[in-house]
Amino acid sequence: MTATDWLDGNNEYLAVSLHWLRLRLRRLALPEPEADAVTPTIDAALAEAASRRQAAGAIEPPPALLLLAERLDLSVFERDTLLLCAAAELDPATEVLFAAAQGGAARAFPTFSLALRVFDEPAWDALSPHRPLRYARLLEINQPGATPLTAAALRADERIVNFLKGMNVLDERVAALVTPVPEARRTGGPALAPSQHEAALALLERLRSGAGDSMSSVVHLLGANAGGKLAMARELCEQLRQRLYRVSLDALPTARAEVETLTRLWQRETALLPVALYIDAENLDTAPAELAAAFHALTAQDIGLVFAALRDSPARAAAAPGYAIEVEKPTPAEQRDAWSTVLHELDESAEGDASATAERLAGQFNFNIQDIREAAELAIRSERTATPIAERVWGACRSLTQPRLDALAQRLVPKATWDDLVLSGESTALLRQIAGQVRERFRVYEDWGYARRMTRGLGISVLFTGESGVGKTMAAEVIANELRLHLYRIDLSAVVSKYIGETEKNLRRLFDAAEHGGAILFFDEADALFGKRSEVKDSHDRYANIEINYLLQRMEAFSGLAILATNMKGALDSAFMRRLRFIVNFQFPGLAERKRIWQKALPPDVPCEGLDYDRLARFNLSGGNIHSVALNAAFLAAQRATPVTAPLIMTAVRSELRKLERPINEAEFR
Repeated sequence: MTATDWLDGNNEYLAVSLHWLRLRLRRLALPEPEADAVTPTIDAALAEAASRRQAAGAIEPPPALLLLAERLDLSVFERDTLLLCAAAELDPATEVLFAAAQGGAARAFPTFSLALRVFDEPAWDALSPHRPLRYARLLEINQPGATPLTAAALRADERIVNFLKGMNVLDERVAALVTPVPEARRTGGPALAPSQHEAALALLERLRSGAGDSMSSVVHLLGANAGGKLAMARELCEQLRQRLYRVSLDALPTARAEVETLTRLWQRETALLPVALYIDAENLDTAPAELAAAFHALTAQDIGLVFAALRDSPARAAAAPGYAIEVEKPTPAEQRDAWSTVLHELDESAEGDASATAERLAGQFNFNIQDIREAAELAIRSERTATPIAERVWGACRSLTQPRLDALAQRLVPKATWDDLVLSGESTALLRQIAGQVRERFRVYEDWGYARRMTRGLGISVLFTGESGVGKTMAAEVIANELRLHLYRIDLSAVVSKYIGETEKNLRRLFDAAEHGGAILFFDEADALFGKRSEVKDSHDRYANIEINYLLQRMEAFSGLAILATNMKGALDSAFMRRLRFIVNFQFPGLAERKRIWQKALPPDVPCEGLDYDRLARFNLSGGNIHSVALNAAFLAAQRATPVTAPLIMTAVRSELRKLERPINEAEFR
């Protein structure tokens, strides 16, 4: 049967049912003197109407009212009571019959009392709050003051009336909270990597087999892979032919009555539509207590198939028995294969280069399949059409990962290059070695098998130590520029919290976001966060040590590049030193280094005149101080509309020495 044929059949069934109902109301409304004379005629018409109603209901699929009664387990009396209440919406003329059957115009509305009188097999249990009419909110009851329940005005719920008319759309009260999840596009291949697809198939088999009790329809999707969890839930729903809707934890109501209403409405929707719910509860452990309580209350009920996206298994998992699955990112090899496919589709002529680029992308960015396709589409839309496709894809990956760290860190735009860096040969070699290890991670870890033998320590942790102004931040910029990665300086004020447990949660968010790829973490003044653990004398010491312990574990598990910078190396906890792969000592620049720094401090476009770099190098200043002097001298020259001259430089040097509270030997300025 086509949809149009079914709709015609449903309308026919409704019309016949309303005619049958009107006859029953007329018989009940007959005045006593006329009843004996007219009743036989009405009874004959009723018999015929009942026969026509039964015939009209024989279509397949059944009419909406019969389908609703089947799915919500309505008795015949409950089904006809619902029809009675819906008649006021479907046929306004029935109001006259309501009034006539109940003794006056003041009662021109359906009631339970009327239903108990008008139908042949009344059932008092239909009035129970545990039966579907009231539990599933099929009826709205207007019961002001001391009005008895049987005399209260009844009204069929708008969503139910629409369903009876053949319009099966989500209840607007639920639709205001949830968002439909778009179906995955199949043009670019599967949405899941093979390892993820295998896990999804195993879960699908468990869902179809219905193992466990009836409450076990909650699927806990665990881990930090938010995109992969949503993709897996969407894939499962497509296999089960269910429409997936998403709701944020923050959008859930917190009042107990509102949570109960949402529960019952969603239960009703699962009976009327093939729907599943995805609750985005990634921040459940940091959510307010009332939101967490609402989540647990909702998932503890039998509300159909529910996917709960969580970082870890909930502490109250026993309240919502179900399935739990850890959703991992695709393996590096799977990501490389996906990148190779995408790059080959974008540029078929660059097959050899595509393989090397795919390895580098898979080694740096930890993406889901959907992320990889999104990056490819972003690269295609890029206006820099003259740029090689590999560079555009790399830039797209950086763009996709950029916004996730901005709340906890300051993004530095790296501009310094190797030519700008003035360091000893040993320090420069170490910096180049760091950049090389980041670039070749995939080959060493995956192709050469180190990842199969190591579970931790796959990241690169580096310590830059030295006095202030000797080039630690510039060196971090140079590495980021060389690798074409974002550089984030950690904002300690946003990370460190006085509230117990908050610092660890902020650090977790920080490392998780950075592991997604495209970011170098730069902990400036690292001794403030990575300091030594102290002897426990009170609760504050204990929680401070817990923060350090968490940081130790998270640094070891971190798979990216983290740079720690400090001028107080001795203040760091010794356990951090073991976890560092490189320690780069930034020495105070000597005479030769200072001369080179002076020569680079003034850009080529700055007009200069009569500068003696050998003489300037004799001032015992760090690179940072030299750059401050050069900048101040440039502003002095701009104000005088002259080139930067030796006297202006000397004026700026005097100011810098006074700032540093160092003695000034005027003989050096003559």
